[in-house]
Amino acid sequence: MKGSGLEIVAAAGAPKAIGPYSQAVIVDGTIYTAGQIALDPTTNEIVGKTTAEQTDRVLKNLAAVLAAAGSGFNRVVKTTVYLIDMADFPAMNEVYARHFGSHKPARATIQAAALPKGVRIEIDAVARVG
Repeated sequence: MKGSGLEIVAAAGAPKAIGPYSQAVIVDGTIYTAGQIALDPTTNEIVGKTTAEQTDRVLKNLAAVLAAAGSGFNRVVKTTVYLIDMADFPAMNEVYARHFGSHKPARATIQAAALPKGVRIEIDAVARVG
């Protein structure tokens, strides 16, 4: 969207949006991602039964969106994690820590009543580009 100050991001390595939204939008050097769920980008099928398995796929999808925008986990400022059950927090946290390494962005974790396609987790991020 040239001229609007918005740049729409479409990452080939992440699932296409399943609704009327973009995978991410860049404004003034900041990327705002849509929530990523555990969809395989080639089959559009849910990956994993456990929260740990789904978290791994979610973060791979999120990494692809960030890379398409010229960013990465080391540039993430904040994430929001939506869990179906807060009892899954330790499993999510272990996988999350592996993906982010020593980088520790601000984070909110919320228990949701339901998530798209019946998944156990969804994560969105705000990151700097470049």
